[in-house]
Amino acid sequence: MLLKYFFDDKLAHASYLVGCQATGEAVVIDPARNIEPYLETAAKHDMKIVAATETHIHADYVSGMRELAHRVGAKLYLSDEGDENWKYLYAKDYDHQLVRHGDTWMVGNIKFEVLHTPGHTPESISIMVTDTAGADKPMGIFTGDFLFVGDVGRPDLLEEAAGVANTKEPGARDLFRSLKTFRELPDYLQIWPAHGAGSACGKALGAIPSSTLGYEKQFNWAFNVEDEEAFVKSVLTDQPAPPKYFAIMKRVNKEGPAVLNGRPEVPELGLEELVARIEQRAWVVDTRDQKDYARRHIVGTVGIPLNQRSFNTYAGWVLPYDEPIYLIVEKERLDEAVKDLLYVGLDNVVGYFPTEVLDAWPKPHGSFDLVRPEQIAAQVTNGEVEVVDVRAEHEFSAGHLPNAVHVPLTSLLERIEEVPRNGKQILVACRSGGRSFVAATLLRGRGIEQVLNLEGGFLAWNEAQLPVEK
Repeated sequence: MLLKYFFDDKLAHASYLVGCQATGEAVVIDPARNIEPYLETAAKHDMKIVAATETHIHADYVSGMRELAHRVGAKLYLSDEGDENWKYLYAKDYDHQLVRHGDTWMVGNIKFEVLHTPGHTPESISIMVTDTAGADKPMGIFTGDFLFVGDVGRPDLLEEAAGVANTKEPGARDLFRSLKTFRELPDYLQIWPAHGAGSACGKALGAIPSSTLGYEKQFNWAFNVEDEEAFVKSVLTDQPAPPKYFAIMKRVNKEGPAVLNGRPEVPELGLEELVARIEQRAWVVDTRDQKDYARRHIVGTVGIPLNQRSFNTYAGWVLPYDEPIYLIVEKERLDEAVKDLLYVGLDNVVGYFPTEVLDAWPKPHGSFDLVRPEQIAAQVTNGEVEVVDVRAEHEFSAGHLPNAVHVPLTSLLERIEEVPRNGKQILVACRSGGRSFVAATLLRGRGIEQVLNLEGGFLAWNEAQLPVEK
């Protein structure tokens, strides 16, 4: 048996290729939309991808299931758990098998067995693997977003991100029962989750890529809460705010994402085109780093640094899914930027401008300052500047800068009238300076000129032992 691990740092997404060396057949588990790494790995090991499966209808990225079915004819093994709202609408177009708890299938000598593990989502399954060529007992389990290293999948996404009312508490109780089922399984089983640290699908994911069930039983907090009511309260408390694009991803993966057949070509555009797009207030994304953008940028663009780990997430938070998107990006990083946007379903990138276009821009450039806490603390405490905190509600409630106004980045444009406009400078703040930077560029593009970004964010403010309000 061959097991290969793939990890995307920006979305903390883990996927896997499992191959039978005896027959040269392979299956991909929880595939990303960019299937090239799987094809390359299979070819390297003289294998053919004959199947693909996923643990649930993912909400944080576009699945590669349909791409694999279309490109290489992979048979799809899809969960048939959950009600009619949790069925794969595109399955009928491809060779597929709907699976439920207890069902099994073979790829070469490798046996896959389905365990229904609802909680994160109603149709969520885990997939137990046995290499029958050398063993009659399973080796491990692909747990998707049900069980992570050190944490469990959050049960509130349907309600918080997709707006499905009255689902988070029942989901938490399902999750509790799924954990009880796993308590009965052997400790030696390896655990292979679909996410690692940095994912918004849980609140305390560990950075280790895999674990054993025995280790998780001892040290994962969720296994050590035996009272159901206490578990429900704990798992629903202090979850990070889900990116609003999660609801879009859920729909896309249910209905079936567009087939790419490789990365689409994005044409290079010239200065005249950029001038026209800015005048039309089109979505032009400048992907340079924070310092370069703050020092000099084209007013009307939104800055989302490509070198930031959360590039995909921030893009999904603020960019539209129904309007054209243009990029300002280094030529050698165009592929990376387009791939990252495709990963979260932003397929409408229609052109790009190389970063050299900044030198030819015929109008005045914009700029704003990145300030450290110690540079701005006095003005904050005496009210000389207005503070806009763009973090999530639970972060703001736990502590914030004095007199701060709370407008989360996820709803900044819809609530922009709440941003003070009294002639004072506006200091935008978040946890570490990433979200606030994107917010500052959005405010600049909407005509709010006196903007500052708190470099290092609330973490740096705390480290400097400056005043905090709750």
